Amino acid sequence: MKTYEIGNTIKVTVSGMETYGIFVKTNDDWTGLIHISEISTKYVRNISDYVKEDEIIKAKIIDVDNDKKKLTLSIKDVPYKFRTKYHSSKIIETKLGFKTLAYKLPFWIEENLKNSKKKINSIDKQ
Repeated sequence: MKTYEIGNTIKVTVSGMETYGIFVKTNDDWTGLIHISEISTKYVRNISDYVKEDEIIKAKIIDVDNDKKKLTLSIKDVPYKFRTKYHSSKIIETKLGFKTLAYKLPFWIEENLKNSKKKINSIDKQ
């Protein structure tokens, strides 16, 4: 049986959300609550802006009830989202290097100026 200690950071799964907080569960049948005041240091308007149901997050233990197997948790001071691994393609350097940007920049500026003039003229015609 795993023991939980105040101050530790653990992995939990979001099992539900209410206006007052986030319900979570652990892999070993413990449940927990992240009260709305423990979600962010800023005003929390909508809890679903922070987590989604069935999402696995990290949370810090702020209280343990061993008899009821319940945890009180916080995500306020921890990076609670797991980073997804991105597969980036290798950048191949060309012989021209940054010269291609210097070459194309005047064309891009001219094109954007033309587009902005068209927008201005279309507004004046209304």
